[in-house]
Parts: sequence; structure tokens; C-alpha cells
Amino acid sequence: MKITLEELRAWVVVVDTGSITAAAEQLNQTSSGISRALSRLENKLQTTLLHRTTRRLALSEEGQIFLEHARQILTSVETAEEQIARRREIPSGRLRINAATPFMLHVIVPLVAEFSARYPLIQLELNTDDVVIDLLEQQTDIAIRIGELRDSTIHARNLGSSKLRLLASPDYLAKYGQPASIADLASHRLIGFTQLDKHNIWPVWRSEGEFLQVKPDVSASSGETIRQLAVYGQGIARLSDFVSREDRESGRLLPVLEQETQEMRHPISAVYYRNSTLSARITCFLDFLSEQIASKPLL
Repeated sequence: MKITLEELRAWVVVVDTGSITAAAEQLNQTSSGISRALSRLENKLQTTLLHRTTRRLALSEEGQIFLEHARQILTSVETAEEQIARRREIPSGRLRINAATPFMLHVIVPLVAEFSARYPLIQLELNTDDVVIDLLEQQTDIAIRIGELRDSTIHARNLGSSKLRLLASPDYLAKYGQPASIADLASHRLIGFTQLDKHNIWPVWRSEGEFLQVKPDVSASSGETIRQLAVYGQGIARLSDFVSREDRESGRLLPVLEQETQEMRHPISAVYYRNSTLSARITCFLDFLSEQIASKPLL
């Protein structure tokens, strides 16, 4: 018997999700159906692809080899389907997007309904990472990156830039007071990033032309966590406009040292690997996101 695409897809999704149950949920099938598909595949290949225990699944050596071939086959089929759809000028297929949690939650998620209504044949897969990922390793079509780009192997499309501000909650400022000068920050609780010192450079001058580098009293790896800490009155934070816009508009966060704040922006880019023929689904998402950012105060 010949191997079917359904069996290949079930196998790859089980490997990617790490469990038969998760694969069944993603493929909208039953766990028993996925398990039977894996058994049929192994019987047809007359080899064990996965070692199953009660706690985890592990690839066999043959499974490692077969996985790459299975991915190539499924990618080829997706490409063929997409090319046919492009002839009808209807972008389709799975679009994998990766972004830092704050950008995903505050910019992309609110646009999903409109994008899906406009392009109903595109299946969005939204993943978040607060560190720079390898696009190929993570099977990502588009990654949103904030800050300067250094990887020369990728294409990039600039989406704009986001202003940085110092903000704190009304409760915090009522309790500890509004700092009157940059020197006053030394007596306040400061919220910053755990890993990247460059994200702890604030848009106020320590001395003429030199931005202030802070040592946080409380720190986090995610900008969204830092935003939440600020909203809940844990200190003063440096936040991008796209993260804090709704909080500022509602009064949940108030500006700190507004007169002393210097212009500091982070560029925001969509990146993807170099390819001679950019897929229709990537192009339409990039066009859509650029259009929305240009027409609305998202950043």
C-alpha cells in the first residue's frame, strides 16, 4: 500500500506538537485516529518511527531520517496547492508568524478577524518568542523583529518605528510621587529587562547626549510582563507605544519625566528568508499589516 498525505501530515504534526493528543486537536481528529495513522505508516515502512512511553515520544534514528523527507513532501504539496490558488488570485495555505509577545497581543491579534475575513483561505499560525529565533528551524514564514537587524541572510520589510516612553501607574505615582528630575529616578522602583542591557537604556539623558542606563529593581524577560508590572503599580517602566497605547488612553499608565524624555524609537521589521518567488500569502499579509499600521495609530 502507498503512503498517504494524511498519514504523513499526522506523523509530522505529532512530532511538532510532541503528543498524539495535541496533534489530534490541531488536525481536528480523534487521538485514536491519529494513533492508527501512525501505526499504518510504520507498518508500510516496516520500521519504528517513534518510541512511545507513558510520558513522552522520542524519534528513532529512522524517524529522524524520514521526518525530513516527510516535511519536504508536505511542503511541495502546499507549494503546488498555493500555485494553483495563485492562478485564481486567491492566496491560501498555512502562514506561520512569529513575534514577541507584546507585539503579537497588542498589534497582530486585534487585526486577525479583519485579515481572516479578507483572506479566508489562509490559515494563520501565531507563535510568540521573546528572543530572536531561527526562521528555518522554527518553520516560520514571517517574524516580526523589534530593533536593528543584523542577519544578512534574510529579507526585511520596514513596518515603522515605535516611540519609547517612561510610564507608571496612577497608584504608584500617588504613593511615591512624580520624579521631578532624572536624578530622582535613583529613589524610585525601576522595572526593566532581565537579559538585554540595551533594553535598559532609557530615553532620558544621564549627561548631555548620553542616554541613561538603568539597573532595574524588578526585571522580566518579556515586555508584556513589564507592562503588567507597571499597570499593577510596581514601579516606573520604559515601554513602547504599541504596548502602552491603550493603557495611556485609559489612564492606567501616566507619563513620567515627559519634558525630559528624548526622542528614542525602535524600528519594527517583518523578516523572511530570501526567496526568488515570495509566496502570495506572505505578500498579502505584509501588505495588509503595512496598510493597517499606516492607517491606524498601532505603533
